[in-house]
Amino acid sequence: MAGALRRIVGFELKGLASVVLWIARRRHGVPDGATEVTYAKEQGFTLWLMTFAMAVETVVLDLLLVALGVPAWLRWTVLILDLYSLLFSVNMIAAGVTRPHVVTPAELRLRYGVYFDVRIPRDRIASVRAGRTYNESGMITVRDGRLTVVVSSQTNVTIELTEPITVVRPLGGRAEVTSIRCFADKPDQLLAALRTEVTSATE
Repeated sequence: MAGALRRIVGFELKGLASVVLWIARRRHGVPDGATEVTYAKEQGFTLWLMTFAMAVETVVLDLLLVALGVPAWLRWTVLILDLYSLLFSVNMIAAGVTRPHVVTPAELRLRYGVYFDVRIPRDRIASVRAGRTYNESGMITVRDGRLTVVVSSQTNVTIELTEPITVVRPLGGRAEVTSIRCFADKPDQLLAALRTEVTSATE
C-alpha cells in the first residue's frame, strides 16, 4: 500500500514537471537522433473538452455556493477539490505530449504519460505490424503474456518479441510479456523507425 501511494505521489510530481516541459516546448527522454512517435493526439480533443467542462463547472459551482451562503470552509473545500481535478486533467494532457514513444538504435521506449514506461531492446523485437482495434478496455493491461497500452480504447501496432521482457504496471506490479499492442498517432512512422532492425509487415 505504501509503495502504491509513493508511486501515485510520484505521478503527480512528474505531471507537474510535464506541464513545465510543455510550456517550454521540450520533450522528456528524447535523445538527439532518436525518433519521436506521438500517441496523445487521438485523446487530445476529449481531454481538452473535459477540461473546459470542468473549468466551467468550477466557476458555476463556486458562484452557486456563494449565492447560497454556505460556510466558507465548505466552499473552499469544494473549490480546492475542483481545482485539483483541473490540474490533474492538465497534467494528463501535458504528460501525453511531452513523453512520446521513442525509437533509438538500441531500444524502443513505449510510454503512456507519466503512468507507464517500458524499454524494449531492439534485438528482442521479432516483428512489428500495423492493425487497428477499437474495443480495447482499460489503459494498461497484461493478459496471457500480452501487454496492451490503450489510447481512446484503441491500439494500432502489434509487436512480437523473441523472448520475454519484464514490465512494471502503474502501481508497481510486474509481469512477463512476449507480445505488445500499443497506439501511435502515425503507426507507419513507428514501423519505419523499426524497419531497419526487424521484419515489418502491415495489415
